[in-house]
Amino acid sequence: MELREADPAMAQPRWRAVTQRAVFALMGLLVFVLALELLKRGAAGYGRTLIAWLDISSTASALGFGWLLAYIFLSGSPVAAVAVAFFASGTIDGLQTFTMITGSRLGASFIVLFVGFLYHLRGHRRAASVSIGVLALLTPAAIYLPALALGYWLLSSQWVGIISASAESPLSSVIDLVVDPIVAILASILPEWSLLIVGALALLGAFSLLDRAIPNIPGGQTVFGKAGQLLYRPWAMFLLGAAITSFTLSVSVSLSMLVPLTVRGIIRRENALPYIMGANITTFIDTLVAALIVGGAAAFTIVLVEMLCVAFFSLLALLLFYRPFARALLGLQEWIVNSTPRLIGFLGVMLIVPLLLLFVR
Repeated sequence: MELREADPAMAQPRWRAVTQRAVFALMGLLVFVLALELLKRGAAGYGRTLIAWLDISSTASALGFGWLLAYIFLSGSPVAAVAVAFFASGTIDGLQTFTMITGSRLGASFIVLFVGFLYHLRGHRRAASVSIGVLALLTPAAIYLPALALGYWLLSSQWVGIISASAESPLSSVIDLVVDPIVAILASILPEWSLLIVGALALLGAFSLLDRAIPNIPGGQTVFGKAGQLLYRPWAMFLLGAAITSFTLSVSVSLSMLVPLTVRGIIRRENALPYIMGANITTFIDTLVAALIVGGAAAFTIVLVEMLCVAFFSLLALLLFYRPFARALLGLQEWIVNSTPRLIGFLGVMLIVPLLLLFVR
């Protein structure tokens, strides 16, 4: 019986396809992060206008202020840095700083909903694209609100002393070293308002590149074999979300990556929940360093207390009652996304609540 030799012509296109996907993935990731940074830079100008005339005089108004600014900045980290700067200058006190940082995290995931909406406009199903944005907003609310109560009590009762630490320079990710110079050049030659348009166009370009890089996985089938089965466990996804956010130093970047992965069926929505929980803990790393540089040990203590409280409730949910916790959040997410009026109502609540808090004196 004659044995067939492997056809080198078949192997070459396969390697070429793998290489092309890798190049598209790398280019898509860089353009994706660049687009988010341009959106943040363009939106920041409007945030500074608000800072100039809004009067923040209570912890509730600081919570609403941080929440709304995160919507406007399309990111939580710049708002947390603003809160630390306000504290260092004596503009707001420690408790107001704590609640403003909490608000920044409650609104930080709005960019994920925005990204999902753009994906929906490109023809993808709303249940697959917008749902991740809704889940990314629901999950911090479920974790951060009890963490807010615990942290507020610890700080107001003075059970936590000032923790001494030191840092010399802001923390930057490897991606920042590539993206930041490009953003700086574009910001120097383009008007601030146009950065929003350029950022949105770049985001669409990133989607196109990522679409070419990510294969279609029918029925949520994994391409990772046994490693993929491990990644679909809550603990593994929790650690993955924490690790990727530690690398990117941006929860908006690490969570927005979920949109194309979910649309393509690589990550299921139920697997995204622990990923979001982990990401919302390590997102404080750059704020911790910024707090040390700008506000000293007192500001560092405020941020650390918040991070530990969020980690406590996240681990509590993951270890003791993950199944009912996940069932409740995923059920609420599905209930919201499956009806246009309910989705509009959800968006209205997410806007009205911080607005009302803003005017509490």
